[in-house]
Amino acid sequence: MTLMLPEKQPDRIALVDVNSFYVSCERVFDPKLAGVPVVVLSNNDGCVVARSNEAKALGIDNGTPWFKLAAQASQWGLIQRSSNYELYGDLSARVMELLGRYAAWIEVYSIDESFLGVAGEPDELVRQGRRIREAVGRHTGLPICVGIAPTKTMAKFANRIAKQNPAMGGVCNVETMDPGHVDLIMSRVPVTGIWGVAGRLGKKLNALGIFTIRDLRDADPVMVRRKFSVVLQRTVLELRGTPCIQLETVRAEKKQTIFSRSFSTPVTTIAGMHQVMSLYAQQAAVRLAKDGQLARIMTVFAGTSAFHQHASSFPSVTVKMPTPTADPVLLSKAAIAAMENELVEGIPYARAGVILTDLSPAGAQPTFDEFVTVHEQRRIGELLGKVKDKYGPTSIGLGRAGMMGPPDWTMARNHSSPRYTTEWDELAVVKAG
Repeated sequence: MTLMLPEKQPDRIALVDVNSFYVSCERVFDPKLAGVPVVVLSNNDGCVVARSNEAKALGIDNGTPWFKLAAQASQWGLIQRSSNYELYGDLSARVMELLGRYAAWIEVYSIDESFLGVAGEPDELVRQGRRIREAVGRHTGLPICVGIAPTKTMAKFANRIAKQNPAMGGVCNVETMDPGHVDLIMSRVPVTGIWGVAGRLGKKLNALGIFTIRDLRDADPVMVRRKFSVVLQRTVLELRGTPCIQLETVRAEKKQTIFSRSFSTPVTTIAGMHQVMSLYAQQAAVRLAKDGQLARIMTVFAGTSAFHQHASSFPSVTVKMPTPTADPVLLSKAAIAAMENELVEGIPYARAGVILTDLSPAGAQPTFDEFVTVHEQRRIGELLGKVKDKYGPTSIGLGRAGMMGPPDWTMARNHSSPRYTTEWDELAVVKAG
């Protein structure tokens, strides 16, 4: 979360998000994908995690395994892409930087969404939303929608209206709409269509006769708090125009750091699993260094596929480090040692991971020099992160993780587009006619 605060909070809130973010990122550098059904797949190209509107129109749901779609993909003209997280992360950072130029404050809510603080008359705010939309489109090629309202919850709802009504040009300020029309829309949208109300909660609300967003808005806030929570009560009040959900003024410290992956092909040797543990521990250490944190507890785990009929092994070991640390060498050695007597030669392990907990800010407490490793003094974890960011995740590693190229078991991304904005050798090439 990124936050810049004003001395006085502006009058209105805008929720800006990128339409079909992963798919839109793919289309920026591959215009042939425009107007055709596109899906982006999860790790190891397993399931659908993002869909274009054309793919949604085919009835494809998020979570659908790719193997169930592959046979009909050609008939449908369906294009698949592996998740290109480097590209998505970089384009997200560019969008958020642009949005910050148009607001008194910005709260980055997710990789493709931000709340902005805006001020002005209702019609002026619509024009401001159009300027934001034009700027993001011009500088990044990504389509966005803007929802403007007095509260966060209503801003999310306004964004939904903008997405589903092309005549609005991607911008909706609920205060420029006829109140009766807003009321009508609320009466037609299920209660699960509002921010913060998921399926299970929606069923409980349905049991009380609350089926639509309008029903929730008109519900007794005291009753809602008594039967559910103060959080849902705030949603009711926000739907009525009373701001109750505050800005995230302080970035919450992470409670844990996890690096976990499934393998594209099983790892069947203990030596191979040692390499996995070393690499994953170093990746977790890099994340600690970026977050300015140290870890005291490490849990290391591995597992076979739940669908494997002839082998089952799910070792997990938790160890306590001598002192809080972000030393990639120390964590790597500890991860290997922890699993030394737990792994079974010949077992086809399908996934593994490292979880670091009991985190504390680096430098929060004085530490005797005798307890600070030489690698921490030289900030090796930070160095690894910088090299990987600049030259790629396989550009550097220590010990068993020092590989010239990715091993056979690394995550499969067989349909990945180039990392156009973060890798020199994958930059887009313009050919003069």
